[in-house]
Amino acid sequence: VQLVESGGGLVQTGGSLRLSCKVSGFPNRDYAVGWFRQAPGKEREGVSYIRSDRSLTYYSDSVKGRFTISSDNAENTVYLQMNSLKPEDTGVYYCACVLGYISGGQWWQANAVDYWGKGSLVTVSS
Repeated sequence: VQLVESGGGLVQTGGSLRLSCKVSGFPNRDYAVGWFRQAPGKEREGVSYIRSDRSLTYYSDSVKGRFTISSDNAENTVYLQMNSLKPEDTGVYYCACVLGYISGGQWWQANAVDYWGKGSLVTVSS
């Protein structure tokens, strides 16, 4: 499985960005694809994911109501629409894949990730 992110950049507080994650080499089983982020000096935290069958999405409390995850199976791409951005959203955003039929946030942890993208920097200026 390969994950290639795009769409990061610099935006002002209150602005929007959309991240994309192109997925290739699909596993022959259930999986979830989504995003983690890591701010300078902080641990990598789970932000959001979507199941491969699109039956479930998950959002961390810090982004709920502002971020929306979606997938386009024809394009093999997962998107993260980020609205009402805040300076605390600044960090490197990593696309990630966890194998299995997961639910809830307890499975969306960095030590459970099977595949990582290289990351895309998002900077929100105040």
